[in-house]
Amino acid sequence: MSGVLRIWHPFTQQATDPPPIRVKKAEGVYLYTEDGRRIIDGISSWWVNLHGHGHPVIVAAIAEQAARIDHVLLAGFTNDTVEELAALLRKVLPAQLDHIFFSDDGSTAVEVALKMAVQYWKNVGRPEKKGIVALDHAYHGDTVGAMSVGDDSGFTESFQSLLFPVHRVHSAYCYRCPVGKTRARCRIECTDQFERLLEQRHGEIAAVIVEPLLQGAGGMVVHPVEFLQRIRRMCAEFGVLLIHDEVLTGFGRCGRMFAGELAGVVPDLMCLSKGLTGGVLPMAATVCTDEIHQAFLGADSSRTFWHGHSYTGNPIAAAAGVASLKIFEREPVFERIAAIATIHRERLAAIREHPAVGDVRQIGTMAAVELKTEDPGYFSAMRPRLYEFFIDRGVLLRPLGNVIYILPPYVISSAELHFIHDRIAEAMDLCASSGARSAGN
Repeated sequence: MSGVLRIWHPFTQQATDPPPIRVKKAEGVYLYTEDGRRIIDGISSWWVNLHGHGHPVIVAAIAEQAARIDHVLLAGFTNDTVEELAALLRKVLPAQLDHIFFSDDGSTAVEVALKMAVQYWKNVGRPEKKGIVALDHAYHGDTVGAMSVGDDSGFTESFQSLLFPVHRVHSAYCYRCPVGKTRARCRIECTDQFERLLEQRHGEIAAVIVEPLLQGAGGMVVHPVEFLQRIRRMCAEFGVLLIHDEVLTGFGRCGRMFAGELAGVVPDLMCLSKGLTGGVLPMAATVCTDEIHQAFLGADSSRTFWHGHSYTGNPIAAAAGVASLKIFEREPVFERIAAIATIHRERLAAIREHPAVGDVRQIGTMAAVELKTEDPGYFSAMRPRLYEFFIDRGVLLRPLGNVIYILPPYVISSAELHFIHDRIAEAMDLCASSGARSAGN
């Protein structure tokens, strides 16, 4: 037996992947490593960090809260900090969403939304409405329910026997259009499949779950706003609940506080996490309409939402969330977001016609470059080579197979962001020259 307890790293094949990089300090947009390197965090450490590492407002709030109340259960108790967080969220959330259930991370926020949707219909006397609709290329997390609504992939292959069945419909992946259209002559026909499904089976469907306008782990797929608008209209027409998974897209990532705002769409339930605490501590939330909440009230205990987590509404995480939302109020956060988006658009326009590039996509602070390859997808052979290339040049990017993307903290400077884009342009040139050599052989 080993005398060392070894860490099992996520999304890592430890038999073949390089050893983990030991970080000694994180500040602003930089990670400082034990071997003396300074690496730009180009992906906000898995899309969570909003205001830069070690923001003093959040750090101070955490320390102050820890000295006052570290944790108290939220079943039968409450505390000032979690109520302040709810009050601040009330100011930025759509007015129709007025009840909030706190949990731990994005996957659990999704699990909560799915369970709420199914139990809502049971509580209102429609127990047959329990089916769930999800999109191609979807990713909603790695717990069993979240995997069930995510698309089939290498992530879920080993667990097929555990997953519940869902109705799968087209995503608006314009570069790889599922109905063979080009954007110039598209009338959002990719939603026709969803419409036919609802026409035939709406009486047994509880909800549809979507990542609004930006599918993250599925390849940073950006949807036209009309796609989300049509889904909303059809849900309303056929009496199906709409769940927005804003775990990635929330808190400014797409240019507005929530991605649904760009399409003028309000869902029935919304899942939040990642940026909820500024990316500093784990916390999540599911918000819903009063109509949904009312269905869970009554003297009959079976109407209760019997769901919870030990750290639901943790006061220290809530303090980080309060501090993050106050940064939005006190600092020019959306000006920073707009500046990032402008640079992305300019740089992607310049690289779009590069021979190694198949497609470029951008929404708010996210920029993506999809490379031409014979093995597209997360497990493309390009992924480990590209990751190593960027790390060697002082940039943390984790390509989604043949898709390189940038999703930086909002405090990144223009020079730092151009540095990342320069490294991507350098990688494109190497890809093109490598392809030319292969063709010549």
